[in-house]
Amino acid sequence: MPHATTRDDVRIYFEEAGQGTPILFLHEFAADYTNWEPQMRYFSRGHRCITYSARGYTPSDVPAGEVYSYEHFYTDALAVLDHLRIERAHLVGLSMGAYSSLQIGLNAPRRALSMTLAGVGSGSEIANLDAWRKQCRANAEQFETLGSAEVAKVTREAPSRIPFLVKDPRGHADFYAALARHDSRGSANTMRGFQGGRPSIFAMTDAIKKAATPALIICGDEDDPCVGASLFLKKHLPAAGLAMFPKSGHVLNLEEPALFNESVERFVTLVEAGRWPVRDARSLAVG
Repeated sequence: MPHATTRDDVRIYFEEAGQGTPILFLHEFAADYTNWEPQMRYFSRGHRCITYSARGYTPSDVPAGEVYSYEHFYTDALAVLDHLRIERAHLVGLSMGAYSSLQIGLNAPRRALSMTLAGVGSGSEIANLDAWRKQCRANAEQFETLGSAEVAKVTREAPSRIPFLVKDPRGHADFYAALARHDSRGSANTMRGFQGGRPSIFAMTDAIKKAATPALIICGDEDDPCVGASLFLKKHLPAAGLAMFPKSGHVLNLEEPALFNESVERFVTLVEAGRWPVRDARSLAVG
């Protein structure tokens, strides 16, 4: 099985398909490498596509200890690129993966040709940050005491997951059946370390304003925790565009795969043609 090794000797499982300019897919908390299959099949027709399971998600390693910070996660993505000798790639991330993509754009911008930030920013509202972190700690304890199968029963009924259920009950059931099989230790560690420990997007304004990497922000209009953060990123990222998917929730790449693929393909094509510039100052409203 193909693995990359991180700087702290964690093995990261990956798969790749296709040839061309690289695209690296970064999954959300409730997913793993398999959830990018519709995108791997579509984009590998013209690009070299890589998907991987983050640390804590089998068949990657599930290390013990406090090694699940947001820094670990975004540098793990870079470790996959390093292993494959890829200098720069388009980054396509959902939720947790979008946050890691943004961190690469902020901390290692030379590695990112572009960044697609889908379903980004839940838990970032400053006024609710303490409550969010408390809930993450409680969720981590649930994974440890109840196991992934029981936690999945609750997660699948979260408000931002309901649009997926309404549109595609079969796809929704498959997605959460996969979550139920996740390693409970890895999920607990990720919930406590990454989800509950990452800085708020709203606390990174100065760094975000300096990040000139082309960015596409995608948000479901019924994914309430991410709407504010998506608008914030659109306002402050210099080369950002915002796509709002109607009647959509959080799992955008599976909930609306055709629309997601079309949006990302158009974005990547424009970036590669040099036609996704920093916003023209003349378009800014005065006052």
